[in-house]
Parts: sequence; C-alpha cells; structure tokens
Amino acid sequence: MTQWPLDTSGVLPDEFADALAQARPRLGPLASRVLWFEQVGSTNDRALNWAEHGAEEGCLVLADAQSAGRGRLGRVWASPAGAGIYVSAVLRPAARAVGLLTMAAGLAVSEGIAAATGLDTQVKWPNDVCVSGRTPRKLAGILAEAGSAGERVLHVVLGIGINVMPAAYPPEVAARATSLEGELGRAVPRGAVLAECLAALWRRYTMLGTPDESLVLADWRRRAAATFGRRVEWDAPAGTRTGTARDVDASGALVVAAEDGVVRLTAGEVRWTE
Repeated sequence: MTQWPLDTSGVLPDEFADALAQARPRLGPLASRVLWFEQVGSTNDRALNWAEHGAEEGCLVLADAQSAGRGRLGRVWASPAGAGIYVSAVLRPAARAVGLLTMAAGLAVSEGIAAATGLDTQVKWPNDVCVSGRTPRKLAGILAEAGSAGERVLHVVLGIGINVMPAAYPPEVAARATSLEGELGRAVPRGAVLAECLAALWRRYTMLGTPDESLVLADWRRRAAATFGRRVEWDAPAGTRTGTARDVDASGALVVAAEDGVVRLTAGEVRWTE
C-alpha cells in the first residue's frame, strides 16, 4: 500500500493538544493521530484521501481554516481562520452502525457543546445543531461521506463544523446562523469544545448497532422536540410537496404527515418553512 504523505501537516496548537490529552481516556481511538493544517481546502477531502490510503479508525484532520469547506448537498461552509472548529474523523463502522451515524454525531455535538460551555442546543433533521427560537439559528453541521466497495462500506468520514465566533459565518446568513461566543457573550476555548464533542461522539458511536441504539434515538428525539410539529417542504418527482414533521423512525427517516398520508423522508433536501 502506498504511504499517504503526512509531512504536509503542522504542529497541533496547544489549545487543542492540551484539551485532547486531558480527555484522552474518554476518546477511544478518536484523535489517536491528528493532522493539523493552518489552512486546507476541505478537511473531509483530506480525511477521505487518508482513509483510502489506510488511515485507522479515529484519525482526525483538523484545520484552522478551510478554503473549500462544504456542507450537505454541496453547500459552502464558511470557514475563516480561528473562528470555528473544522474537523473530520475517519470511522470504520460495522454495517449495522451506519444508518444512524449522522444523527448520533449531531446528538454528540449538541451534548459536547453543553458539556464544554453550558449552552443548551437542539438538533434538527438530518444534520444540524441549532439554538432554539422562533427561527432556530444554525450553530453546527455534520457531513458524513462514505467510501465503499460494492455495497460494503469501507469507511465513513464524519465532518463537523462548529461556529465559535460570529466571524465564522457571513453577514448575509446572520438571521439563520449563530455562534457559541455570540450566544454566550464570552470567549469559548475551541480545544475544550472539540474534546467534549469527540468524547460524546465516541460514547454515542459505540451504542450504534447494539441494544443501546434505542437510547441514541430517544435522546435525539428529546433534543429535536421543538422541531416536531413544524411545516416542511421537499421536492418530489411530481413537484414540491408539503407536510408537518412528526417524528423520526427507527431507521432515522423523518416521518412527515402530508395531505395524502404519512411520508418517510430519507434523503434529499427538506426545507423547514416555519
């Protein structure tokens, strides 16, 4: 196997290194190896490349800034230097653990933020962490991308972006985005937030595909409760459809009450209209 070049990365700053070292007993293999970049195109792209060249489960790519950060459906994720947490983890999940991985990650980020800062957040299907309000404001997002051979998943790269400072997002999205420091009115240590999110991620990840998976769904539903009952719309072959979000099922699909019955949404864009 060709050795993936690692010498392009820099020295992990103390703010992250110290927090990860302190949390080490709770991280499992996460952050066993970390590639740090002052700037990178996309942490997910780097992690996918690394995974394809044999990176072990738990390897991280972490950057101070991204020039081509992205979210679901190819959307741009603004990633200015020092203003957020931009990290991607290589996971090699069992097949039974893949289905709820994105939801487990969103729950873990919500829990990690609470542990590190005391800020209570909600999750929104499928991959957002928000601060509640009349119009929930997005604080963090998850992007899972898989590598496979036929129908077998070989690895999943889990990208996490968290807005720490208000500068993390452009002014034109200020009405629907927020940051940890903007909500709390004080400085927030990025290292502590990252460490707590990773600790929560490992705990939730190890529940997937076991009887404890039901606890992941139950806790996700609790943090998503404010979104149930809201109107949504989505694109179907016959055109745009609308309905009311009611729940998620055991597979993680969004259950929507539409005019002609119950619909399960598993992929694509869902627009929350109220």
